[in-house]
Amino acid sequence: MQTLQQPIHSGFTAASTAEDVIKGKDLKGKVAIVTGGYAGIGLETTRVLHAAGATVIVPARDITKAKQALAGLNSVKIEPMDLIDPASVDNFVKKFVASGRPLHILVNNAGVMANPLTRDARGYESQFATNHLGHFQLTVGLWAALRQAKGARVVALSSWGHRYSPVIFDDIHFNKREYDRWLAYGQSKTANVLFALALDARSKEHNIRAFSVHPGTIVSTDLSRYIEEEELRKFGVLDEQGNPVIDPSRQFKTIPQGAATSVWCATSAILHDIGGVYCENCDISPVKQEVNNDMNELAMRGVLQYAIDPESAERLWTVSEELTGVKLKV
Repeated sequence: MQTLQQPIHSGFTAASTAEDVIKGKDLKGKVAIVTGGYAGIGLETTRVLHAAGATVIVPARDITKAKQALAGLNSVKIEPMDLIDPASVDNFVKKFVASGRPLHILVNNAGVMANPLTRDARGYESQFATNHLGHFQLTVGLWAALRQAKGARVVALSSWGHRYSPVIFDDIHFNKREYDRWLAYGQSKTANVLFALALDARSKEHNIRAFSVHPGTIVSTDLSRYIEEEELRKFGVLDEQGNPVIDPSRQFKTIPQGAATSVWCATSAILHDIGGVYCENCDISPVKQEVNNDMNELAMRGVLQYAIDPESAERLWTVSEELTGVKLKV
C-alpha cells in the first residue's frame, strides 16, 4: 500500500472553487452518488456534478429537507437512507444495484461532528458509526457497480480534525474511557483516511481509486450545529460580529471552495494513476510529523503518519467487517 503522499502541484489553490476544478469537464453518461448531498459542501458537490452532466443520486435521511434544497435540480434523484441504520443502507444499496447502472463517482460526504454521546441500535458510538461504518457498508455494497463503471472514484470526506485522535482500537466506542466529543470526531476522521487507503489497495487493480479529503474549515454548514458560537469564536472561525472568517490561506473557506477538493479528486485526470492519498486544497497533502494545535497556515496542512499507516488501515478494514458483518467480495 505504498502511496504518493506528497503534493503534485495541481495548478489549483486553497481558494479554487468546485466550479474552477470541473471547468471544461463533460460528465454526461456518468453516475454519481453524494451522501449528504443536500446541504453545505455536499449540496455544492451535487450541484457542480449535475451541471457538468452527471446523473446524481442523493441518499437522504431527511427527504423533505433534501427536496427543498435540491429544488430546481430536476434530474437529481433523492433516495431515503440513514447511515447509522444498517437496514436503511442495505435497502439503498439493493435498489441501486437492482437498477443495473454503473457507479462512476461515490462521494462519502455526509457526517456528524462533536455531538454529545449517542449510540446506535448496536451500541456503537454515533460519530464512528455514521462517519465511517455507514460509509464502509455503503461502499462495500456498491462494489459491483463501481467495478462496472470501468473507471470509478471513491472520495471519503475526512478533516484536519483527524489529528485529534488515531483510531483507538481497544475502545472505539468509548465503553471504557470517558467520552470526549472531539476525540470521537478525530477518531472517525482518521478512520476515513485509513479507509480510503485500504480501499484503494483492494480496488486499484479494478480501476477504482479512492481518496480522502480535508475540505477546509467551513462554518456555514450543518456540521457545526453542535458547537456553540463562543467555541467557534475561540477557534478563530467567527469574527467579533459573528460572521464566518474567510481566509483560504488558513483553510477558512466558503462552501464553493470547500467542495473543490472533493470534486477535484472525483474528476481530475491527473489522478488517473494515483490513489489512497489524503488531499487538501485541490492537491495531495504533505505528511506532517507531529501534532500542532496552533490555528495557523502550517498547522492546518498535512496528514499525520498514523492516519496513513498501512497496518492500521488493514486493521481498521478487518474491524469494520466484524462490526458491520459486511465483507468485500472482490
